[in-house]
Amino acid sequence: MKKHNFSAGPCILPQEVIIKASEAVMDFNGLGLSLIEISHRSKDFVAVMDKARSLALELLDLEGKGYQALFLQGGASMEFLMVAYNLLEKKAGYLNTGTWADKALKEAKIFGEVIEVGSSKDENFSYIPKGYSIPNDLDYLHLTSNNTIFGTQIKKFPKTEATLVCDMSSDIFSRQLDFSQFDLIYAGAQKNMGPAGTTLVVVKEEILGRVSRKIPSMLDYKVHIEKESMFNTPAVFPVYVSMLTLEWLQKLGGIAAIEEINEKKAQLLYSEIDLNPLFKGYAHKEDRSNMNATFTLAEEKLKDIFEGMCKEAGISGINGHRSVGGYRASMYNALPLESVGTLVDVMSELERKA
Repeated sequence: MKKHNFSAGPCILPQEVIIKASEAVMDFNGLGLSLIEISHRSKDFVAVMDKARSLALELLDLEGKGYQALFLQGGASMEFLMVAYNLLEKKAGYLNTGTWADKALKEAKIFGEVIEVGSSKDENFSYIPKGYSIPNDLDYLHLTSNNTIFGTQIKKFPKTEATLVCDMSSDIFSRQLDFSQFDLIYAGAQKNMGPAGTTLVVVKEEILGRVSRKIPSMLDYKVHIEKESMFNTPAVFPVYVSMLTLEWLQKLGGIAAIEEINEKKAQLLYSEIDLNPLFKGYAHKEDRSNMNATFTLAEEKLKDIFEGMCKEAGISGINGHRSVGGYRASMYNALPLESVGTLVDVMSELERKA
């Protein structure tokens, strides 16, 4: 039976990428050696790292604009720390839109004054704050573009003179944006790019070197730039799979092409949520995420029936996070429209049966 993988992360990857990656584990580039047993300093893997970094900048339209792409370790959670270590001298502003934004804010407080410029905690993060004021004396403003747990997404980014930092872990490469409005972007690979184990950081070089504190080498973006993401042994397999995924996206037509597909997937599912009386959306409509649709059943007694039907249809990974409950359908780049159609068919069938 075909599986429809709605997992929030680690998540679905393109099938062709999985096939190529599995072949490389057995024999990489015809070397008679596995990708995961060759030296990361070998010309074969250095070419992978160079291609992955180059593709990231190319797809984001940031080539030749003063940015560097890095593949680091520690996940987005490490970036919560590294961002503040490298950029926070006196005061930073954070928009608190969910669990991960809240965690990032707490890490930053270790290094200096941190203010919440806005928060949606009052309604359990079911919306994106708007109309908040941004102080003009911030070292940087930190945003989280998409909130996997609560199913919200920033649709319009604030205009600010402050250095703009954005955690795009769960929607990078999914929609067209002017990425040059951001000075630093970071994203864990395991949503739209590859398996867990590496993190993409795209940073404008001119924002670095402004803090007075001494930064440990492993946490210093300038060191990683100088060493071309090779300061320590990189996560070889996740970087390779990320490179393959970025190649897949480029071949598809880039971010413009995948955005069109993602819009169709989101419209199909949200339309069913709104029209079917047995389901209720969680996030405010104007802030709904195209990556993570959160919803609940109107009647708890239908839970076992609905989940049984999902299992029978091969639908996997739609249980909601404990912070919200209900269901969460994650529709990352590699999830086909067909899978969303299958889920919608199950939801419609439940209405007919009820």
